[in-house]
Amino acid sequence: MAEDIAEILSGLPFAAILVGRHERIEQANEAALNLLGQAIVGRHHGFALRQPEVLAAISAALLRREKSVARKVLPGRSHEVVHRVSVSPVGTGAMCLFQDISDQEQSEQMRRDFVANVSHELRTPLTSLLGFIETLRGPARDDAAARTRFLGIMATEAERMNRLIRDLLNLSRVEAQERQRPAQRHDLAALVRSAVLSLRPMAEAAGLDLQFAGLEDPLQVLVDPDQMMQVVTNLVENAVKYGASGKVVRIALRAEMGPRGPLVRLDVTDRGEGIDPLHIPRLAERFYRVDGHRSREKGGTGLGLAIVKHIAHRHRGRLVIDSAPGQGSTFSVILPGD
Repeated sequence: MAEDIAEILSGLPFAAILVGRHERIEQANEAALNLLGQAIVGRHHGFALRQPEVLAAISAALLRREKSVARKVLPGRSHEVVHRVSVSPVGTGAMCLFQDISDQEQSEQMRRDFVANVSHELRTPLTSLLGFIETLRGPARDDAAARTRFLGIMATEAERMNRLIRDLLNLSRVEAQERQRPAQRHDLAALVRSAVLSLRPMAEAAGLDLQFAGLEDPLQVLVDPDQMMQVVTNLVENAVKYGASGKVVRIALRAEMGPRGPLVRLDVTDRGEGIDPLHIPRLAERFYRVDGHRSREKGGTGLGLAIVKHIAHRHRGRLVIDSAPGQGSTFSVILPGD
């Protein structure tokens, strides 16, 4: 019987242990040994499991022959590792199966954070609009100067909501297409040139000089033209908004050879204040801002780099950020060149 149970446990795709009637662990497969420790067999189950919810589920199976599900949380390097522990009475003992649901937990947390962030981002301008409408209906009804000033602020707040909704729709569309690689080749140099030229008035208004490199010769690559235009627009707009103190933004495109074959690299470099390395790993997260107040003042939604990252992933490429305080920043999109 013990050999049969050991064989069954070894064939399971996740960690599993058998707790005997004397509350000691009688069997454990390799996954369970790796998860809970190599010396758990023969010891009391409380030594390996410890968390009260799991211990209570095992007691219910041993004493009352009840099935139940518990949650076990273990510390991990970057985030907690969460297991759903299914406990069932087997013979005179209890079988515990450990299913790793960390990815599900993270996805659910991301969904909750996303909803909370969207609600916050929309609530602020909406509250402002409602306040100004109430004022215009009451105390400022006959004040022409106040009405003009308030309407200007209301237009700004409404445009802020419009930008946020537009970026949310763009992000949703990009995420929906992320597994579909573009099937047609386009001249990436021409696309970058067109996008940059459309942004020149914005750069000039900010007192910035846009410099180009590598945009003269055609460069045929498998890309979605609209999405690549969006990549360039988002990166250059960011450089203009947050790197204006450097007076120059450089856009460079070049083909190069990578370890796995030809690559195409698009660099957008500014000479602005730069970014503390602490923030760089999170810059492409949705709604993450180094300076939230400053970003909102400049019209940022906190979604621009997230959109760039997902577009790069759709093209089987990646977004790379290189920056340091006082040394400016370079945002690079690296794509397969074949």
